[in-house]
Amino acid sequence: MTGTFSRGLVAGAAGTAALHAVTYLDMALRGRPASTVPEQLVDAVADATGTAVPGHGSTRDARRRGLGELAGIANGVGLGVVFSLVRSAGVRMPFPVGAVVKGAAAMAATDVPVAALGVSDPRRWSREDWIADAVPHLAYGAVAQAVVSSIPTPKERVLPRQKATGGLVGRSLLLGVAAGGRSSLGIAGPTLSAADTGAVKKLASLASLAGELYADKQPATPERTSAGALPARLASGAGGGALLARRQGANAALPVLAGIAGSAAGSFGGLAWRKWAGARVPDLQAALVEDGAALLLAAVACLPGRRRSTRLTLVPAG
Repeated sequence: MTGTFSRGLVAGAAGTAALHAVTYLDMALRGRPASTVPEQLVDAVADATGTAVPGHGSTRDARRRGLGELAGIANGVGLGVVFSLVRSAGVRMPFPVGAVVKGAAAMAATDVPVAALGVSDPRRWSREDWIADAVPHLAYGAVAQAVVSSIPTPKERVLPRQKATGGLVGRSLLLGVAAGGRSSLGIAGPTLSAADTGAVKKLASLASLAGELYADKQPATPERTSAGALPARLASGAGGGALLARRQGANAALPVLAGIAGSAAGSFGGLAWRKWAGARVPDLQAALVEDGAALLLAAVACLPGRRRSTRLTLVPAG
């Protein structure tokens, strides 16, 4: 039987092979030279970390090329493991949607560091540049999607996922809004409300929630919509949707999307509320009102269905 991790390795390796095959086919058909972006990215990382690629001349160039290609392989295989973990968490997508989402994720995993480190500016790319970048990554996404969807793990065979109901999607949206206000609620809400969660997990969730309620009132806390804070809130909303879906044995794709959307709305809406209320009442009062609203939304989202469990106890035949 193939587990989550090994399936991810297979998906990532197969997707990476497809990406390289399409890239080299493009080079053969159009006669274009190989991209120098991997080497430039290696140089940029070396500069950012205060190191240097050893060697001189052709020796150094060969090392740069090798390190760039190895980084690409590691990126592709690592993403395959992530996709497999997401699948195991209950997210099921139709093949076309999954292929595009995975291809876009692989493309972003390459292009975002390239842009962030100043190697290239995607805003200046031509139409041909975008096509040359998108098509191989779409091939990667298609192959990775095919692998993760066609090789179920033993647990997935035992616990098939049902279609998410409208109520579940709506509650995931509400939980996402709560997570946009207080990011720890995305995970803490389902954990604290579940009937079969252990005491250690509940205590950890309470501690994280209490810590955030305190930190939110401190002047040094960054804005929730900043580049460093917003991704964590979106991830919390996604995780909350996945946990609610897991509780009901449902496909987590729509609940996760609803959780992300709700978290974005809660983050920007909460910030707008704090700025509006802060001009009229003391900031502590505005923050406490937001605390209450976030906790109430999380309770409404998480309390229904908390007694339902998808766990199975396998008893050996006697």
